[in-house]
Amino acid sequence: MATERLTDPASPTPAQRGRRAAVLQVLRASDEPLGAAEVAERVGAHLNTARFHLDALVADGRAARDTVPRTERGRPKVVYTSVDGARSGDSRSFRLLAEILTGIVAASVPDPAAAALEAGRAWGVRLTDSPAPGERIDADEAQRRIIAGLDRMGFVPDADEEGDTRQLRLHHCPFREAAQERSEIVCTIHLGLMRGAVARLDAPLVVEDLTPFVRPHLCVATLHRTRG
Repeated sequence: MATERLTDPASPTPAQRGRRAAVLQVLRASDEPLGAAEVAERVGAHLNTARFHLDALVADGRAARDTVPRTERGRPKVVYTSVDGARSGDSRSFRLLAEILTGIVAASVPDPAAAALEAGRAWGVRLTDSPAPGERIDADEAQRRIIAGLDRMGFVPDADEEGDTRQLRLHHCPFREAAQERSEIVCTIHLGLMRGAVARLDAPLVVEDLTPFVRPHLCVATLHRTRG
């Protein structure tokens, strides 16, 4: 198994973001701390690659490193746990709650997608800091702030840095199970979040659409720079 080319852990490439998201997902899904070798096996990566991403997640505050005694003689085993992700038992409870709530919306609202879009837009405005007085936000800066906000929510995003049409890639959905069940509601909320952020920033950028699960762990939003 080949080792991927490792770069600055603080500035991962798009491919490394995807791999790092997979490593974090493995930690989140585990009921117990995992060693680097166990993580490497589960994500299909070289041991050095797994260690690289684990160390980056620890530095970023998304994972914690600890040691446990070995059953055999030798140095204690280094293990890792997710800091910001839910354990599998919590995930099951969250999924049940999400299914109940999205089911209520789907059954009681005449147009669930429109309601989800408006709710997401309202929260996108609420969660985004407004520009300073006299500050003008261009498309590139708006994209950077949207990515930063999505990253704080756990989407592990990256995007093309320039051009009129941009692809914003979300490598990890924190609400994946709920989105798979009710994409017309959950994914539309996420689209609304991005549109609300753009509205708050009053930036020359349009979030045209969001395509969920183009691959099992990848959703893609299309953004377009306007000339206004």
